Amino acid sequence: MENEKRKHEDKKTEGRDEKRKTEHVKEVPERKKIAVIFGGCSPEYGVSLQSAYAVVSHIDREKYEPVLIGISPEGAWYRFRGDAEKIESDTWCNGTDCIPAAVSPDRRERCLLLFEGERVRKMHIDAAFPVLHGRNGEDGTVQGMLELAGIPVAGCGTLASALCMDKERAHKLAAAEGIRIPKSFVVGKNADMGSAAAKADEIGYPLFVKPVKAGSSYGVTKVSEAAGLPEALTAAFAYDEKAIVEEGITGFEVGCAVMGEDVLTVGEVDEIELSDGFFDFEEKYTLKTSSIHVPARIPAEKAEEIKRTAQKIYRALDCRGFARVDLFLSDTGEIVFNEVNTIPGFTAHSRFPNMMKAAGISFGQIIASAIERAVSL
Repeated sequence: MENEKRKHEDKKTEGRDEKRKTEHVKEVPERKKIAVIFGGCSPEYGVSLQSAYAVVSHIDREKYEPVLIGISPEGAWYRFRGDAEKIESDTWCNGTDCIPAAVSPDRRERCLLLFEGERVRKMHIDAAFPVLHGRNGEDGTVQGMLELAGIPVAGCGTLASALCMDKERAHKLAAAEGIRIPKSFVVGKNADMGSAAAKADEIGYPLFVKPVKAGSSYGVTKVSEAAGLPEALTAAFAYDEKAIVEEGITGFEVGCAVMGEDVLTVGEVDEIELSDGFFDFEEKYTLKTSSIHVPARIPAEKAEEIKRTAQKIYRALDCRGFARVDLFLSDTGEIVFNEVNTIPGFTAHSRFPNMMKAAGISFGQIIASAIERAVSL
């Protein structure tokens, strides 16, 4: 009788244990699928690969499943299933690791379409994290497609992305908020060069010629005298149909990393120290003759003023998620707007993560914050 009672108690205990195991399994939430989009049909394709590798390396795999979506330089989309190191080395685009893919425009599905031979498979996506730089990715094109498909986007949306890529319109909106902008004018490819030269003389040399819509200082030239203007415009027109001719600000460039939407988190201000010239593409990614100081070597009161100005610009341009606001600090202490990068460099050595790191926010926390905001939409 005692043995039968003991067996009965053992079965009850086993039942409770099994119930606990089942309850424990149920408590573990399914990982959210996050489409990390990299590459792109852009001159900044290579920069995107480095940023994407860093982002993928810092995603919390217990909460999120990264779905890697690569865009070739020609503009073909693929689901990449290989090792992330192949993204960094630009060997990702191959027949073994890639499946042709597309975003379904049907917002009821919120999915990717994977073209596996004769079969089309659907994969649900909870949010997308575009890690694309420059045109055809950072300019609102991809953000608009994802929003149309009902897929939440980590970072800035369509409007902010388009506005911030357009230097002319971004400057106008900043000026409407009472923020000082460089004196400038815009020149189209077919504009009268004599008129452009006269306007440049009014601004005065040295000045800068930039494509209206481009990033990473592609097509940007510092012009010291009138004879260099035609060549500088030709260089800018290689990247855009329009060029902006800007006053050269005497002083140095500072940056401010901003995160959030309703409540903003601001990193420490950084400072670019140049030995010569300007912060062109080579200097941005090699720092051969320049240095970046975080925090900037400026008075605390001026740093706080820069942070307030950056937040004002961030809101004026409808930014959300994250963005890097670039400004000039003139020799007279005046803060002048330069531009906003809605998808700044995201390597562990990039300016945005380093500004946040100086404020006590890790790279992993940056990525987590951006994704958490997107999946909550």
